[in-house]
Amino acid sequence: MTERIEKTDEEWKAQLPPERYQVLRLKGTERPFTGRLLHNKEKGIYVCAGCGAELFRSDAKYDSRCGWPSFFIPISDDMIEERRDESHGTVRTEIVCARCGGHLGHVFGDGPDPTGRRYCVNSLSLDFMNKD
Repeated sequence: MTERIEKTDEEWKAQLPPERYQVLRLKGTERPFTGRLLHNKEKGIYVCAGCGAELFRSDAKYDSRCGWPSFFIPISDDMIEERRDESHGTVRTEIVCARCGGHLGHVFGDGPDPTGRRYCVNSLSLDFMNKD
């Protein structure tokens, strides 16, 4: 397990731009098909925009046509926490960064092989580190 990062709400507000604060700390969602990383095809690592934890590799990214960057597996299961989300009149599984607790998006059971999972992630929750 990775070492947890604990900050006050005021510290997060000071660190994050407002749109990232809205998604990462208040569980907001960017509009579909608007995220800057949706069509990124470069090789590298997707990291948490709140704390820099490495979350997904580019070779696990695929086009799910859902409007948000999608991955079929995280770098490591202990980097992502899953939580029951009963908001918006439905039951889903929220995913958060295990290091800082930042909201990433949701995971669904309609992804491709080999996992059958679709980690649907807000671009605002991620930064990209090019590995070329």
